[in-house]
Amino acid sequence: MKKILPLLCLALLFGSTAFAGLILNGELSQGGFLRGQVPVGTQVFFQEKHLRLTAEGQFIIGFGRDAATQQTLVLIGADGQRRIKPLHLRQRQYKIQRIDGIRSNMMAPNATDRQRIAVEAQLVAAARQRDSKLPFFYQPFAWPLKGRISGVYGSQRILNGEPRRPHYGLDIAAPTGTPVLSPAAGRVSLSHEGMFFSGKTLIIDHGHGLSSSFLHLSEILVKEGESVKKGQPIARVGATGRVTGPHLDWRINWFDQRLDPQLLVKARQ
Repeated sequence: MKKILPLLCLALLFGSTAFAGLILNGELSQGGFLRGQVPVGTQVFFQEKHLRLTAEGQFIIGFGRDAATQQTLVLIGADGQRRIKPLHLRQRQYKIQRIDGIRSNMMAPNATDRQRIAVEAQLVAAARQRDSKLPFFYQPFAWPLKGRISGVYGSQRILNGEPRRPHYGLDIAAPTGTPVLSPAAGRVSLSHEGMFFSGKTLIIDHGHGLSSSFLHLSEILVKEGESVKKGQPIARVGATGRVTGPHLDWRINWFDQRLDPQLLVKARQ
């Protein structure tokens, strides 16, 4: 696969009085994320959201595809003092992809299909809004499988000549039946046998709002509520839903913010 832009992979320890004890690691860019840690007793706010912290003061925040490049992190220390840390994100340029051959009923769903799509979207949204205590968001992530990258995060897709919403996943082409491994430990928050667009769909909660979604599967090997380990087979590659061939569409969310999966793993498979 082609090399992506080098990760900034910051490891910032702010030793000043204002930010004593604040550690941030990750990618300061649109589609990126930061894993952080603060002294015990500190409260952390981002975009007016009071973040969940582990017992050690660890947390995570994520930035959507088109996030504003100027962000702020608000800390309230055990002493009650409010501190603001500016975050400056790298602005990204995204690819344009053209895909033809999509079935007409997939391009223009009828009224019954639209109702089904709305119900399925609610199921996915509910799974991605979970704010569990699971600590696995903080561990390194691995590739769920090896294969040719056939679609990248953030790209604008033109389907059958019609511009569509951006693509929020990473497409990895592989033969039907290829095992899909869990990129990190977690708990299955959604297992669906056939959604209109994404076919057999699986979502794993890694904790603190971070989740992985796996789309277009041929088979799901785990059940809702089941705990999974990093590297455990959880599904098999397929071509279900709106696709033109077998592949895995892997997506990462921090709540409703869609992140770039490649920024959580090494550049090469």
